[in-house]
Amino acid sequence: MPIYEYRCKNCDCDFEHFVFRADDPAPTCPTCCGADVEKLISAGAVRPQGIAKGSGGFKPPSCRPTGG
Repeated sequence: MPIYEYRCKNCDCDFEHFVFRADDPAPTCPTCCGADVEKLISAGAVRPQGIAKGSGGFKPPSCRPTGG
């Protein structure tokens, strides 16, 4: 099962989603429940330089609510 990265166009939140089948519908945003999401191009198994193998890797920053 591949993991795809998505970005919500409503709140600009980046999140990951497991895809079970190729024809599954796009997920909704876990932060604002918005359905307007776009699939991002990800680097896959590339790890940033300086992060030791087996250290848990890079963890992206969590979503933050937009002010207003």
